[in-house]
Amino acid sequence: MRQKLARVILWLFVIDLGIAVGAGLYETRIEVPRWMGGAKGFNATAARAANTGMRFWIYVTTVPLTALTIASFFALRWTDRETQKWWKIAAFSALGDRILTFVYFIPTMLHLMAGMEPNARAVAFQWTQFNWLRHAMSLVAWLAALQAFAIYARPRRHRNHVRHLAVAGKRSAISEVELREMGS
Repeated sequence: MRQKLARVILWLFVIDLGIAVGAGLYETRIEVPRWMGGAKGFNATAARAANTGMRFWIYVTTVPLTALTIASFFALRWTDRETQKWWKIAAFSALGDRILTFVYFIPTMLHLMAGMEPNARAVAFQWTQFNWLRHAMSLVAWLAALQAFAIYARPRRHRNHVRHLAVAGKRSAISEVELREMGS
């Protein structure tokens, strides 16, 4: 049961990270230039109108990715060591992304959107530059989670096949050559 739950958590983690990476790059290339076009260098009205935080991010990363990141630290214990290694890389990278998001990115954007920042241009420019760090962390998390998922799938197939043979009255320790001979 625990291995199935770990598999589902890892699967959802991979999917959500992939969406976050793609959507983050989309936002950087399409949405952010719209916000940076005002006379002061940051168009708070355009940012408020887009409101990507409440229209999209809260449903994709703010709540689900944060929950999956936390769940990953519990679920990875139910996997083999090689999977754990990659899943830990993914989970810690995603955790770093989540911490930066809650400590810096969300509060700074809310402050910018309020339109009360006297140095909005510099703060918005800094926000966009730091955002590349967040993209890098998300990309590392996604690629490491994909690797963990690929590794986790391999031993599971082999263990199930050997377990099935053991139930059928065969030896439990069977080499690959013996497996091929039995299949033909």
